[in-house]
Amino acid sequence: MRTAPLLLVATAISLPAPTLAAPWLAPGDARARYAAQALADSGSLNRTTSTWPLMWDNLEERREAPEDATGTAHAYLAFERREQAQQGLRGTVSLSGATERRVVRGFSASPDESGQLGVTLQWQGEHWAAGLSPSHTQNPQDNKDWRLDGSYLAATAGNWVIGAGNLDRWWGPGWQSSLILSNNARPLPAVWLNRRNAHAPQNEWLSWIGPWDFTLFAGEMESSRTVREARLIGMRFTLRPIQGLDIGLSRIMQLDGEGRPDGASTYWDALVGKDNRQEGKANDPGNQLGAIDIRYGFQAGETTTLGLYTQMVGEDEAGRLPAKKSWLFGMDATSALAGGEQQWYLETTNTVTDDLFGEPLPGVTYEHSIYTTGYRYRGRSMAASQGGDAETATLGGWHFLPGGSQIGASITHAKLNQFGAIGGQAPGNSVDYLTPAPNQSLTQTTLSYGTEILSGWLDVEAQFSDEALVLRDGTELDQWQVSSEWRYRF
Repeated sequence: MRTAPLLLVATAISLPAPTLAAPWLAPGDARARYAAQALADSGSLNRTTSTWPLMWDNLEERREAPEDATGTAHAYLAFERREQAQQGLRGTVSLSGATERRVVRGFSASPDESGQLGVTLQWQGEHWAAGLSPSHTQNPQDNKDWRLDGSYLAATAGNWVIGAGNLDRWWGPGWQSSLILSNNARPLPAVWLNRRNAHAPQNEWLSWIGPWDFTLFAGEMESSRTVREARLIGMRFTLRPIQGLDIGLSRIMQLDGEGRPDGASTYWDALVGKDNRQEGKANDPGNQLGAIDIRYGFQAGETTTLGLYTQMVGEDEAGRLPAKKSWLFGMDATSALAGGEQQWYLETTNTVTDDLFGEPLPGVTYEHSIYTTGYRYRGRSMAASQGGDAETATLGGWHFLPGGSQIGASITHAKLNQFGAIGGQAPGNSVDYLTPAPNQSLTQTTLSYGTEILSGWLDVEAQFSDEALVLRDGTELDQWQVSSEWRYRF
């Protein structure tokens, strides 16, 4: 695994590559996601928008659509592409901080470290792209003062992009949660491969698939775990067989690591799903998650689009399909009111295994009897921020003003760690685990505002909980949390 980045770069040098624009649009920008999804739902763009990072090439092939339906969506994406995609060197300085940690977070994850200063330098060439993003964190939750989150090296090979680095990811249609992979935890260092342009197959026998996308990554987890340096492999395939219908199939494999089987047969057994203790605990190749998500979006008026979506994740497999299931359901909409544009969503999740259509199985979702640190990275869940054995319901949205500023608001009711079976284990005290104490219920209200200031961009967010959240280690979090981040591009 440690030699994989060098092998990747060597392979890339030997392959011809077309011009590389900005490689991708990173998760976290609610307005960019609103814009891309509004274009797709209105019929102006025939691409899936549920896999982030989202390649810029997928946002170029715009169809004709009524201007009222897409509003300023295309203009905003065009502006961001000019800012991010120009060849040459560019940079960003960022300063952020928060008064308290947050357990429940969504797509536009706000800062939750007490203080962080970072500089990002990115270079775009004809065939290559590179980014270096060092930052220093005050009183870090994982005891890592210096970080390289967001750094990468990437190159194109035909219609594929290959790279290595630390990138945030978000898989699925949810705004508040992704049940399989989100940007809640710090990004995992990994090598990856993904399709550059998700155009439909040219073969007449496969054209029914429509636009399709595929991404694959492989990385190594941290050493502060019960199974040190476990490997994590993820893959996602999406297709759009008809306009507006997005289908996603995702898979995560956690395997290998200190003291665990690590041969080629282990990886093969995990790939074909032979990991449900057929050969006993000692030979179990690893921990697996599989997810299916579906979203259908359509235009419902001159200035309105609507979407319905669901996501299901399973901890094991039965009959080649995910078993031991957790669920997410939601609907979203766009509108144009009061001189601006809006994105709305209503979403509910239940990560109590099999609670929806059977008897609940506590302590299963995101947990494992061998990899007892669970599906976490540096103290945080890599999927839904609320973790397993939780239920949440969120109503939220954003109002995008004509001048570029934006206002956000959401209210979330959450029941956390309902059976007291969620925890995760790690040796020592070097990482603060944001695991709620058993059986807590609270309602969180969040308000945010983003605007241009001092030649940069400022995001400010405040959250209030009606009850103080207590963590498993006995720490009581403040009911108020205020965070801000200022970014300057040069």
